Amino acid sequence: MTDPREMPRRSGRGIYLLPNLITTLALLFGFYAVVAAQSGAYEAAAVAILLAMVMDGLDGRVARLTNTQTEFGVQYDSIADMVSFGMAPALVVFAWALDDLGALGSMWDKLGWVGAFIYTACAGLRLARFNTQVGVADKRYFQGLPSPAAAAALAGMVWSGDRLEFGGWPAGIPALVLTVVAGVLMVSNVRYDSFKEIDFRYRVPFVAIVLGVMGVALMSVHPPLVLFGLALTYLSSGPILTVIRRRRRRRRRHAG
Repeated sequence: MTDPREMPRRSGRGIYLLPNLITTLALLFGFYAVVAAQSGAYEAAAVAILLAMVMDGLDGRVARLTNTQTEFGVQYDSIADMVSFGMAPALVVFAWALDDLGALGSMWDKLGWVGAFIYTACAGLRLARFNTQVGVADKRYFQGLPSPAAAAALAGMVWSGDRLEFGGWPAGIPALVLTVVAGVLMVSNVRYDSFKEIDFRYRVPFVAIVLGVMGVALMSVHPPLVLFGLALTYLSSGPILTVIRRRRRRRRRHAG
């Protein structure tokens, strides 16, 4: 009878290195953002969150280009997003300004961490809903504010505030409002353009090139403010477009 220990072992199913390595980098940047914020390096923390966004945009594209998409990669990416775009932005904003709301009274102290928790919980709910709608939802739109965009708004606020030496409890109130609003928009039914229908392989109008050059020029003037402005523009685009669409529908109904 053959000894089971001498029988060849079946190798388990492996995972693809490159896309999961990029996801791990996104997770690393999110983790580092929390560490940097605890030491008071708020600019480094904000930049780390933005770098996590870049990695998050790359891992899926690399997986599709190399045909290495797996269910493991999808779940791992979701966990990394929860850390980098759920926990990290909330903790960075809390360390930067929300924690200082306690100077206004005990109630404000509680509102600071409650606001940060609301954002974190909404990010988790947003990611869970997104995972359950894969393959069903319209790819042209996101239902609710995407968690990377919400994280960009908070990171841009922290980075701009740190550059302008604006922080502490005076920044706490607007920071609390933006944190809660971003969290609520993530779990809302407001539609946001995904821009996935844009194909960069084809020719674009000359005006688009000019606008791109102007955008890069403005970015070089004050990167934190420009990035913050872009994030706020996208954040507010969903509610604004929703109101415009509803008004158009009402006009069509009355006209009909």
